[in-house]
Amino acid sequence: MTLENSIRDTISKKLEDGTIEKLIEQQLEKGIVNALENLFRSYGDVTKIIEEQVKSVMVPYLETYDYSKYITKLDSVMVDVLKNSALENKKLLENFKSLMNTEDNPKTIKVTDLYEKWMDYVAKSISTSGLEVVYEDGVSYESVEVSFEIDYNESRNWSSFEYAVLKFECEKDEDMNFEIGLSRYTKGSDKGWDMRYDGKHELRSLRYLNDFEIYLMKLSQNHTTIIIDEDGSSDEVQPEAEPEPTFS
Repeated sequence: MTLENSIRDTISKKLEDGTIEKLIEQQLEKGIVNALENLFRSYGDVTKIIEEQVKSVMVPYLETYDYSKYITKLDSVMVDVLKNSALENKKLLENFKSLMNTEDNPKTIKVTDLYEKWMDYVAKSISTSGLEVVYEDGVSYESVEVSFEIDYNESRNWSSFEYAVLKFECEKDEDMNFEIGLSRYTKGSDKGWDMRYDGKHELRSLRYLNDFEIYLMKLSQNHTTIIIDEDGSSDEVQPEAEPEPTFS
């Protein structure tokens, strides 16, 4: 028997017992699977059709959806995130919450009222390392001298604006000092002054800001008008911190 006859007989037998049909079915199944995989790949024809159908349904829905209820939850989300992070973020969290609270943002504020706010901040935050301890009527740190003044810039005769600088100064701690830029339109009916406080506005910087800086940023962002009811004053502030008791 020749090789050709042997091959013909083998194929004939496999056709009769169904082996060839099974092999064809297997290969056909593989071909269909591969074809479907190609169609559903990132750039397949079927994938493109599905994407278009999904976009046609979802995009209009997302465009009209009301996200306001999620915006109101921003503060609580920040709380959860920061609680699970390092303790150094505690100040960042407190400052963020204070900055977002707009309930106590006045439309106008007198210079003397702002001065009172600053003196409260000095009393709470002044460094006591260089202060003397006083033993009269108990034990306390000495009072510190503070003052404010307004420096008016010399304006041009032709200018419609005038400028000034509001300065808060603490004799014993320069870190308590502040300068706030003021300006106003001289030809307007409103005699209040616009304030400008150039604070740090980056989120990562919030942990380094003190309470009075946050308050000034809120006033500036709220476009609060400053009413100059006095040009200057000086006072004494009693630090709230108490000296550590000593035993002789």
